[in-house]
Amino acid sequence: MRLTNFFFTFLASSTNPTGCSVMHIYGGVFAFEDGSGMRSRSKLTPTTFLVTVNVLVYICTSVVGGNFIQTSYSVLIQLGQVNINVLSGEYWQLLTSIFVHVDIVHLALNMLFLIIFGLRAEELFTTEEYFSVYMLSGLSGSLLTLFLMPLLIPSAGASGAIFGMYGAGIIYMRKTFGQSIVGALLYAFLLLMLSTGEGVNIVAHFGGLAAGLIIGYALAKSRRDMFWIENY
Repeated sequence: MRLTNFFFTFLASSTNPTGCSVMHIYGGVFAFEDGSGMRSRSKLTPTTFLVTVNVLVYICTSVVGGNFIQTSYSVLIQLGQVNINVLSGEYWQLLTSIFVHVDIVHLALNMLFLIIFGLRAEELFTTEEYFSVYMLSGLSGSLLTLFLMPLLIPSAGASGAIFGMYGAGIIYMRKTFGQSIVGALLYAFLLLMLSTGEGVNIVAHFGGLAAGLIIGYALAKSRRDMFWIENY
């Protein structure tokens, strides 16, 4: 089986760990429904779900590559983002690269920040909004990487999506409580600068952060408008 086919099969199965046919989401709690219509609920929050998926993907890529400490180059060029491959038609790399990590330290740091920012985001957004922020931010980082980064250098990691989660949360809170968004932008810029370093895809970080800021601002503004209508 081609590695990319295995990856998508794994992602599909990981969203349905009970083996049931349909998955529903209710306010951060996953409920699985089998063919008989019976539902079983699992207290799996969006953050723990994403951490679990990322860790399981890393385990699978480690087994395939034969190295648990560092992801093999052959795996990175298939499931990470290599711009020349994307331009040649391997568009799935824009998505799969969000769940693949270069080594165990890369995974551990990203999951730490996903837990920190993700748990706060769970208190601010619905489950659908949460996943929308994560995926759209990650894809924005991938697209900006496609446009601005070299053709042959592999890129991988959830950093863009996590930066988006941070950006959406901080600007949402400041906008919702009527505070200036300038502070949110300054905090976001500071975090972006702190993330720079050798081998770091700062372009993906910026793309994810910008997407998160835009989405968080839009969600906060729409709810403020809704509250104004209700109060009126």
